[in-house]
Amino acid sequence: MSNNSSVAVGSLQQQISFRVLLVQILVAIFLCINMLLIVTFFKKECFHTSTRYILFAVMLLSDSFVLILSNVLVIINFLQFAIQVWLCTVISIVTLLYVAVTPVTLTAMTLERYVAICLPLRHAELCSTRRSMHCILVIHGISSVPCMLNLSIFFATAPLGRYEQRALCSVEIFILQPWQRHFRSAISQLYFFIMCIILVFCYIQIVKVAKAASGENKQSTQKGMRTVILHAFQLLLCLIQLWSLFTEDAALKADFTLFMDIRYCNYLLFSVAPRCLSPLIYGLRDEMFCLIFCPYICEVHFFLSLGLS
Repeated sequence: MSNNSSVAVGSLQQQISFRVLLVQILVAIFLCINMLLIVTFFKKECFHTSTRYILFAVMLLSDSFVLILSNVLVIINFLQFAIQVWLCTVISIVTLLYVAVTPVTLTAMTLERYVAICLPLRHAELCSTRRSMHCILVIHGISSVPCMLNLSIFFATAPLGRYEQRALCSVEIFILQPWQRHFRSAISQLYFFIMCIILVFCYIQIVKVAKAASGENKQSTQKGMRTVILHAFQLLLCLIQLWSLFTEDAALKADFTLFMDIRYCNYLLFSVAPRCLSPLIYGLRDEMFCLIFCPYICEVHFFLSLGLS
């Protein structure tokens, strides 16, 4: 009996190790792509005057922060390393902020496409470099509201001794009452409901312009439509991440192993995947970005081949 249990524990540890290794590979690949795209953005001044590319760089940076910090938490939890709650609070504030920055930035990019296609004469005025800087501040301000509201409740209800305690860093340590989970979910779903309305409005308006357009304008408009659809798909994945909390709660009450399986799948599909789509949708699909980005890939491949030889 003891042999069977030890074999079961060993196979479980091996399975968990494979899962963590898979996460490391995925995160490493897309962090490298993100870093190359960010370097491409900062090296070419032609991108610095376009709101479209400025917002794209903001989204790449926020996605990279989320991938790095969430991966750090995965490793910490895998090693069963408990840290003090105050340190976990700092990490969580940055993580939750940039988790929200991605969908808010997606919405801003959709609005930029709407202005470019439906209001082309006002695009230079509404999407100037100065307004882009203001837009970045607004994005971070809007994104910080859910995080600050949820953590303010924790700060108001948690005793002072709680911050010095050690625990595995996860969102659950900030939820002291069941209603806090529902409150957090309600705020997030309100945000995403507003974003979905904006997306649907922009898509309908772009479709109207596409029907009236012809020639090159029609091709540009159709490309804008496809971009908005891809943005909607990313937002849908982020929205499902909110609902996944309820499935995890139900699984935790039923079986811990099932809970760990569902949480791992949710992390890959609804946390890592949307952030891996960003460089594919707005980087590698963009002709101008791809034209400048490809030589960097060739240089990296060349230096890697020299190092391996």
